[in-house]
Amino acid sequence: MADMTRDQLVRLRWAVRASLMLGVVVSVIANVLHALDNPISQAIAAWPPVALLLTVELISRVPVHRPLLAFARLIATTVIAGIAAWVSYWHMVGVAVRYGETDASPYLIPVSVDGMIVVASICLIELGGRIQQRDHAAPAASPVRIVERIQIPAPHLMLDPIVVPLPPSEKPRAETPSDDVPAGQRAREDSRTAQQVEAVVRAMRASFPDRSQREIAALACTSPSNVSRILAAKRNAGREPGAERQRERVPA
Repeated sequence: MADMTRDQLVRLRWAVRASLMLGVVVSVIANVLHALDNPISQAIAAWPPVALLLTVELISRVPVHRPLLAFARLIATTVIAGIAAWVSYWHMVGVAVRYGETDASPYLIPVSVDGMIVVASICLIELGGRIQQRDHAAPAASPVRIVERIQIPAPHLMLDPIVVPLPPSEKPRAETPSDDVPAGQRAREDSRTAQQVEAVVRAMRASFPDRSQREIAALACTSPSNVSRILAAKRNAGREPGAERQRERVPA
């Protein structure tokens, strides 16, 4: 029984409950046949086995967390079972004798019925306890949710990036840098040299000329102000101040 699943235990409990119901029905019929021919006498005679059935169902279904209460209800169930067995035994003996049973048969047939009721009651209580244990252990044995972690390289690990120009249809959309992180903090966390950052920014500008400075900053993992400074220095370096000085030296 320890290797059975909860569904198997539930199906087995229904089979045991059917056996208990059969024994109770036989006991009720015998008690009613032995009683007087009026509804009140028949109801009184039928009550003990019905009380035993209800008591067994309560014990098998309702859990008890205090040992003293569990012991008390077991004692009460034993008393009810004893009363039902005593009354049903003598009622069935009288019915068996009335309908032609002789010798030891009238005294043995009630034992088979009451014995089946007792065995089914004990099995039903045991199955109810096993199912409750499985229900309490189900949350602890539930599968643990496994979350995969994807490691993304940090910005300071981009030392020598290789920029490959993509077709316009395949160009990635740059994400806006988070405003929650100040530019100074990003600059402190970036361990690249100024020359490496400058090379990355110029390469991004050459590959994506239609992007804004903020988008270039997101692709290069730096601040927009740093991108603006690098691009401004590049534009200033692209001018030719030597040509202006040469025009100033030409005599009028």
